[in-house]
Amino acid sequence: MQALLETFHEAYGFPGVTVAYVAADGNVRSFAVGFSDVEGGVPMAPETRMLAASVGKTIWGALVLSLEADGLINRSDLLSDYLGDKLWFARVPNADDMTIGHLLTHTSGLPDHVHMDGVAAELMALGRADTFDPTELVSFVLDEPALFDVGTAWSYSDTGYILLGLAMEAATEASVFELAAERLLLPLGLTATVPSDTTALEGIAVGYTVDDNPFGLAPRTMNEDGRLTWNPVVEWTGGGFASTSTDLALWGHALFAGTAIDADYLSTLLDGVVVNPDAPGVLYAAGIAIYQETRRGPVYGHGGWIPGYVSSLRHYADHDLTIAFQINTDVGVVDDSTDLVPALEAALTDALIGPSAD
Repeated sequence: MQALLETFHEAYGFPGVTVAYVAADGNVRSFAVGFSDVEGGVPMAPETRMLAASVGKTIWGALVLSLEADGLINRSDLLSDYLGDKLWFARVPNADDMTIGHLLTHTSGLPDHVHMDGVAAELMALGRADTFDPTELVSFVLDEPALFDVGTAWSYSDTGYILLGLAMEAATEASVFELAAERLLLPLGLTATVPSDTTALEGIAVGYTVDDNPFGLAPRTMNEDGRLTWNPVVEWTGGGFASTSTDLALWGHALFAGTAIDADYLSTLLDGVVVNPDAPGVLYAAGIAIYQETRRGPVYGHGGWIPGYVSSLRHYADHDLTIAFQINTDVGVVDDSTDLVPALEAALTDALIGPSAD
């Protein structure tokens, strides 16, 4: 495994990578190659944290199911049941028709504020404010036309997951991050996974991004004091966690083994909707992507991208194997000019399962 990672490091030239996997025996094995800080010459270590980005959606999806098991929220509930009293709510596209389940599966018809023109720079400004209010993220889509009627199509929307976070807080009168820790992370011993709600995140690798990025960030996204040059709090429940590959692999293995929640939830977790009619084997369910027809059998998980970092979490159901990795750059990944992520996913699978017949 170490040799494989060294080969990728040399071939692709990324700063550093961490990889962890959990096999059928339940034990986690972790590896690291390269540098967490290139300029400082600091080696990458298995315990180095990085921003996990949208891999966090697997946690939020599980939290919905945990709250549903206790009767605190239901996927069939209208979002208006929880947020309908907000002055801005009527201006949300499809406000009256979307349910918690539509938000979970990206079938709400909401635009994705992250990719709207001009929003990237405004997100950086929100992060510099003295306080952060997640409803400001919703403001970017107010009065925008819906992409489609609820439940009739699929379109990825971080905005939908922001509304999901707000709904869970309204249903419980508690912080969603505290709920995630108490119900999911701490019972599993995942203490390296923490909210990414500050510029000062302990033990995090330097992230490296592209020149001329829409966020206006310098290529090195950490200053001399070890603080991020932007505040990832603006991601909120679109992702929202800093973690390690070790924690992510342990989390994914527990989630897909059916042990992450004290309830019978697996059939609900895997109850997905088709992402594209032309690819009926690709589904999206409660915060997870499902690939039904791969050469390795069904694969469950999620990817993550945020300026300076990419993450991958994949569970190979037929092999009881979960693999996670994190890389501290998005150069070549954000614009799809490199095949680094799918190539590393394939190589790790070949190494741990064996070469595929095809």
